[in-house]
Amino acid sequence: MPFSKVFFVNVSLLVTLSYLVNLGYKYTADRFGWWTAMSARAREALVVALLVSAGWVTMLFGLQINESMLFDLRLVPVIVSIFVFRRASLPLLVGIGIGLVRLTLGWNYAALAGFFNLSLLGFAATGLSLWFRQTQVGYPANFVISLLAINVLNAVNLSLFGAIPSWIYVTTIMPYTLPLGTLLSALFLFILRDFYLDRKRTGELRATNRLLMRQKKELERAKAALEEQARELRMASRYKSEFLANMSHELRTPLNSIITLSQLTADGHEGRFTEEEVQYLGIIRASGEELLRQINDILDLSKMEAGHLEFHHEEVSVHEIAQILEHTFSWAAGQKGLTFSVTAAGDIPEIIRTDGARVHQILKNLLTNAVKFTEQGSVGLDIRKEHEGPGGEAGSWVAFAVTDTGIGISRDKHALIFEAFRQADGSISRRYGGTGLGLSISLELAKRLGGHLGVESEPGKGSRFTLYLPVHPEDDQRSSS
Repeated sequence: MPFSKVFFVNVSLLVTLSYLVNLGYKYTADRFGWWTAMSARAREALVVALLVSAGWVTMLFGLQINESMLFDLRLVPVIVSIFVFRRASLPLLVGIGIGLVRLTLGWNYAALAGFFNLSLLGFAATGLSLWFRQTQVGYPANFVISLLAINVLNAVNLSLFGAIPSWIYVTTIMPYTLPLGTLLSALFLFILRDFYLDRKRTGELRATNRLLMRQKKELERAKAALEEQARELRMASRYKSEFLANMSHELRTPLNSIITLSQLTADGHEGRFTEEEVQYLGIIRASGEELLRQINDILDLSKMEAGHLEFHHEEVSVHEIAQILEHTFSWAAGQKGLTFSVTAAGDIPEIIRTDGARVHQILKNLLTNAVKFTEQGSVGLDIRKEHEGPGGEAGSWVAFAVTDTGIGISRDKHALIFEAFRQADGSISRRYGGTGLGLSISLELAKRLGGHLGVESEPGKGSRFTLYLPVHPEDDQRSSS
């Protein structure tokens, strides 16, 4: 039948036109940016013009029965407009536009009937668009309803207002054109939906790429800002370290003079001072030594934060450490009426490789705290060999355990006491004094020496701080291998 041939030609033309439009958009819109540069109204006007042009092409290659009668798929762009536009009034413009271009193919009654028919179809498309927005019907239902409604309405209009008598149209033409038009309209819309989904996916990918590019640029800016902040922090840390180093040097000189002179004066007074005045000299010396220790702690903390604290690994005698600490703290413990003892297991290694000065610093901090926070009872240092570290690390370890019968620490404060400037109880600093830096520095030093520092304590039952040090640090093992 000639109707089927014409309709197939129309569908082919519409598919070709859609493909060319999609191709042009795909390769020029993003490259030249003309689509995004246009306003929303301009884009709508362009799409309306394209749909009207598509209707004109179908009429141009339609079936002409006589000088006035045309059969084609001009209604397909009207159906498409229902799904293309967000504004419901635009399908009406498409219908009226196709009706107007029908007049360019001949001015007669059939052309006027075609204009009237397309205008009615435009009104119907606008009504369907509004109805779909109100009912929120899914796409498949919208597709079927639009397809049937526009094709049936077109057939009714042609039977009532067309140039062919109604009875002839209904009995001889409509049985072919209505099912063929509906079927081929559905085929075109299905193909167009694939085009639309492909374009949508491409658009989403481009949008994702643009978003990723923006995020990449933002990350680069953030990275640059962080690097600048890190540089400023390094500079600030270096300035702080230099300031503290200079200040500590300036403070140490007069403090050492005060400590030395007060000691010399107390030792050689030869009866010139009363016992009370000698005690005052002792207080001056002890206060100066405490202040000097706090200055050293602050300087060490600053150096550790800046990564400038130096370590010198050497062979250190464990028994020598024990003897020095026993000699140093026996007198201090005796002054408070405490029993002080140092015990060493028989299997401890004679020599370990570590930084002896830092080990002394850690143990002096621990023993100083033990004496300070113990009012009665005992303080002890127990040295033993361990074949496993506190975290299950294999190897040879030496454990230095400092125990006391002092005030103890609640379990929930065990982590808190190792933070800089923090103590288990704020009232402790007022009662016993101190900055709260000793344990923080000791923990960091232990880590830098490849060891661990742990605590076991309960309120009222004393404390046990254990320093674990490897006999041979890992870095020395790697260098020797």
